[in-house]
Order: sequence, then C-alpha cells, then structure tokens
Amino acid sequence: MTNNDVLKKLRVALKLRDDEIVEILALVDFKITKSELGAFFRKEDHPNYMECGDQILRNFLNGLVIHLRGTRENPKNPGEVLLGKESTKKFDQSKSFKKKQLKNVDPNLSHGKYKNKKKS
Repeated sequence: MTNNDVLKKLRVALKLRDDEIVEILALVDFKITKSELGAFFRKEDHPNYMECGDQILRNFLNGLVIHLRGTRENPKNPGEVLLGKESTKKFDQSKSFKKKQLKNVDPNLSHGKYKNKKKS
C-alpha cells in the first residue's frame, strides 16, 4: 500500500474535503495548495499524478492528531470533533426511508431463519 493509498483511505474514512486537508497540514506549518493535493488523489497513469512522499504523509498525520485531539493547552475530544462534522448535514428523520418501510411491516409476523446466521 502506497502513501497515496493511505492518504486516499483516510480522506474517505474521515470524510475530509481538500480544503480541510490543506487546513490540517497548515496546523503543522506545512503549506500545500489544493492543486498539489489533488495530484495525490489521481490515478497512477494520469499525467498529473504525483507520488505522496513520506514527509507529506507524516505531516498530515501529525496535523490530524492536532485537529482531532487539540493541543496540550487546548485539548479536544476526538469523538466530538468527528460527530460535530457529521452533524453539519441536515437530515430530516420524518422522511427517512427506513421509517416509511417500518410502517408497512406487519408486527405479527415472525422472523424467518437465516441460512448463514450463527446459533446463539
């Protein structure tokens, strides 16, 4: 697994945008532009593809620690940082697909047996 793969997977797992990654790198005084960052996320056969070096990945990981945990003087709770980011999206629970489906389920039906389910 290359540094580019690690950076891509962290970006997807943490739902980070390019500008957020630039801000995270700025926390450790590492300056990079969005276009330079975009070169790391391209396919290997693309003409503008660039390999992510160890220094960039190391600085990103150090910045990510500061972003999630905060500093000694100003500590943060990583769970709140991650949840705070997700809560920015408005989601209407009343129009939820699952709630609509549950209204159509007959509560008198019993669940069937599953072929691959372990016995408890």
